[in-house]
Amino acid sequence: MAEIVNLRAARKAAERQKARAKGDENAAKFGRTKAEKDLEKARADKARRDLDGHERE
Repeated sequence: MAEIVNLRAARKAAERQKARAKGDENAAKFGRTKAEKDLEKARADKARRDLDGHERE
């Protein structure tokens, strides 16, 4: 005898899996770790300070 499958639950599970795969793809494409974001911010702040330090009055 075949196993009884709730089609609505199967459809929702497939949609969740598809959404998770899309999210993982986007994270790989656009995502950065917190450390990477902090490092980039620190470098930008230093560059801004260095530029301001060379300003003539």
